[in-house]
Formats: sequence, structure tokens, C-alpha cells
Amino acid sequence: MATTAGPNAVVTAAAREAIARTFNLRFTMLNKTDPVIEVRGLCKKVKDATGELTILDDIDLAIDAGSSVAIVGASGSGKSTLLGLLAGLDSASSGSVRLLGRELTELDEDERAALRSGAVGFVFQSFQLMPHLTALENVTLPLELQGGIGTREAAARARGLLEQVGLGQRTGHYPKLLSGGEQQRVALARAFVTHPTVLFADEPTGSLDAATGHAVIDLMFEMNRAHGATLILVTHDVELARRCDTIVTIDAGRIT
Repeated sequence: MATTAGPNAVVTAAAREAIARTFNLRFTMLNKTDPVIEVRGLCKKVKDATGELTILDDIDLAIDAGSSVAIVGASGSGKSTLLGLLAGLDSASSGSVRLLGRELTELDEDERAALRSGAVGFVFQSFQLMPHLTALENVTLPLELQGGIGTREAAARARGLLEQVGLGQRTGHYPKLLSGGEQQRVALARAFVTHPTVLFADEPTGSLDAATGHAVIDLMFEMNRAHGATLILVTHDVELARRCDTIVTIDAGRIT
């Protein structure tokens, strides 16, 4: 099984150079009419006690820039695996995944890390905030990993996003002092701080109560419209899925 890389993997100097070398495509190599993501014949297989298990089988998918897409399906259907493959967090067994005009299978880990740190944002069900960092420091972290921006400018951008999500008075608070909804708002600000082209969200309301979840989703769509990012999310929430432009249903590893 391929090793899954974390979205906040340390970005080396070579990776930072790869941003300029490889991912200038956000403006030059990706035509406005091209899909942000294009998948052809995508398969993911893993070894288990009985031999080989097929998680995803022959997936074809194209996602347009600026659109919102919900990936839905029963537990174990392969939807989170698909999200990880689209985001370059995992490697396919076969098939093609083109993200922002480049074939992910042709990129080394430094180049994929550069993509994740610059062109891609993530929001997870479990928030994945660093407990020893304040809200402001958590939001600033992706800019520090990415490089190319001064400390003062990074902090100002992070503070502005925290104000946008309603946490302007919580910038110095550590995650343990924030509610679940507040932590997810910090995660949302962190996801947008690098001005991503694509935002991936895996069950973003799964750890929240209904009222808080709806508030976070409203905020996510508002920020998505404001920043113009393509939104791709995995959800069990039918109401949330219906708010998206497109619904992709996964059943037993295939799009139905």
C-alpha cells in the first residue's frame, strides 16, 4: 500500500523551488476552460488478509474551476480514498489524476508537497490543529511552510482571515480553549490562508452539532465564493451535498 503523506509535511527548499518551477501552472499552464481536476481510469487497490482489495475501480471524473462538488456514499464506499487521491495525499494503483494541469504520478514528493502547501487547502473532520500553537499561529503555519512571505505579512493575512470567520478576539487562544465550532473556523481560516485554487474538505461538520455544523458550512461557502476556490468535499450530509453544483456518488468503489 502506498504511504499517505500528511498535508502539512515539511516543505524543503527543493519543494519551494518546485512551486515556482512546476506550479506556475495556476496562471500559465492551466487554460481557463480546462478542468481543475481530471481523472481517467483511476484504480486503488490494497493488500489485505485475503489478498488484494479494490477500493476504487475505473473512476472517470472532471471538475471545473470554481465549482463545488460533493462526494457522497456509504461508509467504506471509497469516497475519502478518492478525495485523498485527488488531493495528492495518496498514490493510485493505476490510472491518471491531473491536478491543475499536471499529472500527479509524474511528480516526486517534494513537488507534491509544494502543491499542497501552495495551491491546495484542506479542512478535516478532526480539525488537525497544532495544540501547542495559538489560533493565529495555526493559521500562519502554512505560510511559514510555503515560504516567500515575511513574518509580519503572514501574521496580518492570518489575522484578517480569523476576523473573517468571527474569531478576531480569539487569535491568542490555544485549541483546547476553543469550542469545536471555533476550532473548525480556525481550520477554515488556515485552509484559505495560502489563497488555494482548490479546497478539499473531508466530513467538515462530522464532529459538530447540527446548528454549529450549518454555521460552519455557511461560512465555508461564503469564503469559497469570496476567494473563488474550487470546493470538493466528502459528506454524509444530504442537505450539504445539495448545496453543491455537482454530486458524485460512490458505491462499492465506482461512480454510479
